[in-house]
Amino acid sequence: MNRRKVTVAVAVAAAGVVAGVAGLGVLAMPAGAGPAPELPQVDAQSLVESVLTAKPAAFGGTVDVNNSLGIPTIAGIPQLTDGASQIRMWTDGQGRARVSMPSGNSERTIVDDGETLWTWNSETQTVTKSPHGAVEPDAKPELGLGLGQDGKPLDPLSLARDVVGEIEKTSTVSVDGTARVANRSAYELVFTPKPTERTVLREVRIAVDSELRMPLRVAVLTNGTDEAAVQVGFSEITVGAQDAGLFQFTPSASAKVEDKKLEEPSDQDKAEAEKVLGQVAPQVVGDGWDSVIVAKIPSDQFGGLQAPADEPGKSDRPRRGGADQLDPQALLKQLGKQVSGSWGSGTLISSKIGNVLLADDGRVALGAVPEQVLTEAIGQVK
Repeated sequence: MNRRKVTVAVAVAAAGVVAGVAGLGVLAMPAGAGPAPELPQVDAQSLVESVLTAKPAAFGGTVDVNNSLGIPTIAGIPQLTDGASQIRMWTDGQGRARVSMPSGNSERTIVDDGETLWTWNSETQTVTKSPHGAVEPDAKPELGLGLGQDGKPLDPLSLARDVVGEIEKTSTVSVDGTARVANRSAYELVFTPKPTERTVLREVRIAVDSELRMPLRVAVLTNGTDEAAVQVGFSEITVGAQDAGLFQFTPSASAKVEDKKLEEPSDQDKAEAEKVLGQVAPQVVGDGWDSVIVAKIPSDQFGGLQAPADEPGKSDRPRRGGADQLDPQALLKQLGKQVSGSWGSGTLISSKIGNVLLADDGRVALGAVPEQVLTEAIGQVK
C-alpha cells in the first residue's frame, strides 16, 4: 500500500469532506426555472416512494453544479471553494452511459459501454481502459466533489436516492408546491429536520418530475439564508432513446492507452489494508441529520507530503522535514481556527453545510452539525 497516497487522501478528504458531509454531496440551484405549473395534488409519502422506486430512464442532458459553501482557499490544496460547473451526461437506461466534463480548454470523458469503462483525458491524450463497473482510482480527485460512492459522477436521481435514504426517518416530509426544471413540470419535495435534530441545515428540496417521477434537481439550504448552499440540477434534458454511438468509444491512433485489469490483491496488500483500516476504524455517532463520523488517524499517516514545484507566490507553503516536504497539519490549520476543550485541542474547519474537527492527536469528527455536537462526538474517540 502506498503510504504517500494514504496521507494525501487523508489531508484532502479532511478539507473537502465538509462539502459532502452526511452523504448530502455537492448540490446547487439552477436559475431560470420558469413559472410554477399547475399539477394535481399529491401526498408527500407518494413522492418519497417515487424517488426510491423510480426506474432508470434513457436520457441525455446537462447538469449544472453550483456551490456556495464558504470554504476558505489555501495554497497547496485543491480548490474546494464556491463556483459553478457543468456536466453533460447520457444513459440508455440499461447500464450504458457517457459523461463529459469540460475544464477550460480540455475535457474529461467517461464512457461505459456495458463491458468496458473508458476514461479519456484530452489534455494528456491518455485513455484508461477498465472492466465495466470499475473506476480509475487516480481519476477521482480530478472529477471533483460530484461523485457517488462508486466514484462515478452523481446525477440527480442517484443523489436524491442517497439523500432520501439518509434523512427520511428523522425528517418532516412535505410537498411545497410545484416548479419547472429544464422545461419539465415537477413537484417540490421538502425534507425538514425534526426539532430534535441538531444540524446546521434547514432543509433539502428535491424537484420530482410530475410524469416520470424522476428527480430533476436536489438542493440543500442552511439556516439563516434562502440561498442554496449547494445543488445539482438539470438545466436541459431530453428523455428517450439516445444515439447508440454515444455509448461506444474507440481510442485515437495518437492516444496512449493504459489497460487496467482487476487483479486479486496480494497477501501483503491485504495485510497492510487491514492494518490501516483497523487503526482508522471510522464510526458513526448519532443518526439522521446530526450523524457524526469519527475516526482516529494513525500518527504515522501524517508524515511529510511531497511538495509540487513552487510557483510564483507559493513560497509560503508550510513545510516540514526539508524544502520538498509539506506539513499536512500546518496546511489544515490554515483552513480553520484553533479550538480546545475537555476533549483536547485541534482545528475546526467550517463550511455552510457542515464542520470538520481535527484533533492534534489524530482524532477526526465531521458532520452537518454545530461545533458542540462535534466536540461531544470526538470526546468518545479514544
